Amino acid sequence: MDNRANLTEYVHTIVQTFLQAGVQDVVISPGSRSTPLAYAFSQTQAFNTYMQIDERSAGFFALGLAKVKQNPVLLLCTSGTAAANYFPSIVEANYARIPLIVLTADRPHELREVGAPQAIDQVHLYGNHVKWSVDFPLADGYKETIPFVERHTGRAVTLAKAAPMGPIHINIPFREPLLLDFDYEVQPSTYQQSISGSIVASQSSIKLVEEMIVNTKRGFIIVGELSGDFSKQDFWTFAKSLQWPIIADALSQLRTEVPEGCQHLLIDQYDALLKSENFKKTVNPELVLRFGAQPVSKPLSLFLKEYRPAVYIVIDENPLFRDSLGVATHHIHSIPQVFWNEVNQVQINETLNIWTQANSIATEHIERYIDEQQDEGAFAGKLFNLLPDGSDLISGSSMPIRDVDTFFNQTTKDIAIYANRGTNGIDGVVSTALGIQQARKRPATLLIGDISFLHDSNGLLVSRFHETDLTIVVMNNDGGGIFSYLPQSKEETYFEKLFGTPTGLTFDSIATMYQAEYFAVDSKETFEDAFTTRKLTDLRIIEVKTNRQENVIAHRHLWSGITEELDQLWSN
Repeated sequence: MDNRANLTEYVHTIVQTFLQAGVQDVVISPGSRSTPLAYAFSQTQAFNTYMQIDERSAGFFALGLAKVKQNPVLLLCTSGTAAANYFPSIVEANYARIPLIVLTADRPHELREVGAPQAIDQVHLYGNHVKWSVDFPLADGYKETIPFVERHTGRAVTLAKAAPMGPIHINIPFREPLLLDFDYEVQPSTYQQSISGSIVASQSSIKLVEEMIVNTKRGFIIVGELSGDFSKQDFWTFAKSLQWPIIADALSQLRTEVPEGCQHLLIDQYDALLKSENFKKTVNPELVLRFGAQPVSKPLSLFLKEYRPAVYIVIDENPLFRDSLGVATHHIHSIPQVFWNEVNQVQINETLNIWTQANSIATEHIERYIDEQQDEGAFAGKLFNLLPDGSDLISGSSMPIRDVDTFFNQTTKDIAIYANRGTNGIDGVVSTALGIQQARKRPATLLIGDISFLHDSNGLLVSRFHETDLTIVVMNNDGGGIFSYLPQSKEETYFEKLFGTPTGLTFDSIATMYQAEYFAVDSKETFEDAFTTRKLTDLRIIEVKTNRQENVIAHRHLWSGITEELDQLWSN
């Protein structure tokens, strides 16, 4: 075969292997060196193909797709700094356990490190932030090349899906000319399928936990963000049988579609409750079970570090289990879903009624706050109450996710909640939201701060290539609102310059650029009108002007009111 025929067979072998291994989605950023693969993916109609010009935003868009689908999503770019722009999303995917497969086109070996344009060192570019990296051979016609790329492509899919899931990097060099033979008859790959097994808890570990439960009267369960698919119904069956308090992070997906008979178990105001010293002493646990990541709440983390339960069991699919607090006493290597399906034990819990009563008190304070106040928290709470059944919420980092944690009360509505909490960064949030909405195919709302929105406004480019249904609520407090809650805020001489960073910007021009429907609101009444009005476009921006200093005062007043009542109730 000639060079063109070799190249055509080579790239179609890669594409067909991905397809047969179960991959469905590919996000492409345009570029010259990646031309052969871009052509091959576009010719293969079985793929969902997405375009995003900005590689940095493309990475987060793909991450949003993969976060929802829990199946590898491909990222394809040209050589050079285009590949470097994927790095932030790859880091997030690594720590959030999201299956991305990054395909970076590269110069051939003779053009590396000799001053050729758009040529950087791409081999192992992402270091330890990917689970595996491989540098493919050229399409040279050698008889062992095609079997090599078939098996390694299949291996990439398997590794990306294996628990804990994560990103993979394949670097693929191409020598010019880069055009394909479009009359080529595509052949199926000899590599047929990628099948991942499940990590199952041993019977001895199940028995150990059941014995511990029998001997415990003061315990609770923590559920953070979970990797992989799981059944809410199975979890609530387990929770109802155990009858222990459930500390449910908003990203656990357990605060929504709460079944009848389980509402009293779900503790959604723990962040506020654990600001009370008297309450913490009253519910001091003997045993804690944790599924998923450590929740967002800082008061919960401080509580666990201060009281250090005698038994703290982490159920995690990764042997390198997450224990940033240094409090774990036991680790069980298991998929959480598998574990809670096996445990079958009931024990009277002395603190359930205390948690339930305190949770009701905090909920009353928070509902009154949402009705009466006009700060960011009240706007966020109003938004959460207005979210329609059958929609999704995506939260930015910093203050938005904390307001979700505080003001998103349990509901029977079908609402899924997402955020990038692998590294908790403010970058790529708009693109992640667009990817999530694209995967879910139902209305979505993004709650985001002004700095984070500016950070990824390029992400809106994808709306020019694909249909979307996203409402973006921007809390514009003219700067970094989260810093106002930290000790840095007391250093007034440097605070605004180094941390507050006010820009004085509004977002009506960005809305005009992307032909988005735009609303500027300054009260909960006008906000409700804007949010519930009939949609004229598939992309909407609602800008809420708030004040950072007033937000801090109002939030702290809410927390002090809850703490005061709890301290009085549990004063002994």
